[in-house]
Amino acid sequence: MSGCKLTARVSGVGKALPERRLTNADLEKMVDTSDEWISQRVGIKERRIAAEGEYTSHLASRAAADALKMSGLKAEEIDLILVGTSTPDMVYPSVACQVQKALGAVNAGVLDISAACTGFIYGASLAWGMIKAGCMRNVLVIGSEVNSSVVNWKDRDTCILFGDGAGAAIFSAHESETEGVLSIKLGGDGNFDELLYLTNSGCRPFPDVAGRYIMMQGNEVFKQAVRNMYECAINVLEGAGLTAADVSLLIPHQANTRIIGAVAKRLGLPDEKVFVNIADYGNTSAATIPIALCEALEQGRLKKGDVLVIDAFGAGLTFGAMAIRWT
Repeated sequence: MSGCKLTARVSGVGKALPERRLTNADLEKMVDTSDEWISQRVGIKERRIAAEGEYTSHLASRAAADALKMSGLKAEEIDLILVGTSTPDMVYPSVACQVQKALGAVNAGVLDISAACTGFIYGASLAWGMIKAGCMRNVLVIGSEVNSSVVNWKDRDTCILFGDGAGAAIFSAHESETEGVLSIKLGGDGNFDELLYLTNSGCRPFPDVAGRYIMMQGNEVFKQAVRNMYECAINVLEGAGLTAADVSLLIPHQANTRIIGAVAKRLGLPDEKVFVNIADYGNTSAATIPIALCEALEQGRLKKGDVLVIDAFGAGLTFGAMAIRWT
């Protein structure tokens, strides 16, 4: 090792999306809504829905395999697999265990992370910390969800929002004073736990709800999301010695175009510096940021030296951001 600071860089990314598309026109036949209302209020045109027998672990494994291929690493070189998900195939074994099996990553530790839509950033932050400490060299971080399994398709306020998918990124050890992951911010506020929750998903019963469904107070979630995502972005920029003027690209959690627009406005970022793909996929929870990261690279939106900020908010409440100088 040289005298340079040890940090982490993204060495590979991948994504996996179900084939089935559920459009706003399709939803008009299911609940009292319209394409115009959905498009104007949340910015979604369609979302992907997992096929019967297509589970979170399947999507996660496909995204991970693509990330591994891009990185040029062998599966045996992965030291840790972290999966952010709120819709695991089962409580145990973890999705991470099933991804390990699918990849043949025999030397990897395995762990699922429960941080709702912020799950990928929590995983990325843990990956950076383990690498920075010198404990590991390559950490695979995945966000994967089959939200369609926990959506109440009779609730027009929530069923229009969510889609299924997975994204993955490999964080690898990198010696640099100025490149790779620059700073992180993780946060939470359990005082707002009733704003967004998943009923009948654990040992606590919800006798007044006949199913395992996402429950949300949309207006209050909106307010908390904008405030916390803005504050997290400012925090990581200050931690890196940067300002919003230095940002090349912001990849925010894809929950609602109005949330994204409000955060970007507060940061003073023009549209061309904000990545948005919610129209195609809806809210894929922990998967939104890694899917968007993969597509940003595919579209040539990131180049060496660019400052990237990823920023998310989710149930819990959880929130977090990460600043990266792209390598």
